[in-house]
Amino acid sequence: MEDWSSLGKLLIAAGVGVVLLGLLLVFGDRLSGFGSWLGWIGRLPGDISVKREHFSFYFPLGTSLVLSVVLSLVFYLLSWLFRR
Repeated sequence: MEDWSSLGKLLIAAGVGVVLLGLLLVFGDRLSGFGSWLGWIGRLPGDISVKREHFSFYFPLGTSLVLSVVLSLVFYLLSWLFRR
């Protein structure tokens, strides 16, 4: 059962991280100078955006790739810390 407790700790840490990131994104515009720092999210090369008269489509492919790499590194570091 010790394996389950370490997995639980990892999930709690990941949940806290997601909540903090969510709060940062929600309240980022209200902090002076911080909203412009987050302006790259959703506007990277590779993000697909199609706008027509009665239709719009947006798929953040480039942003998804960057966030995937960053989150993979974070989870790798967290698992490395819990293995020590």
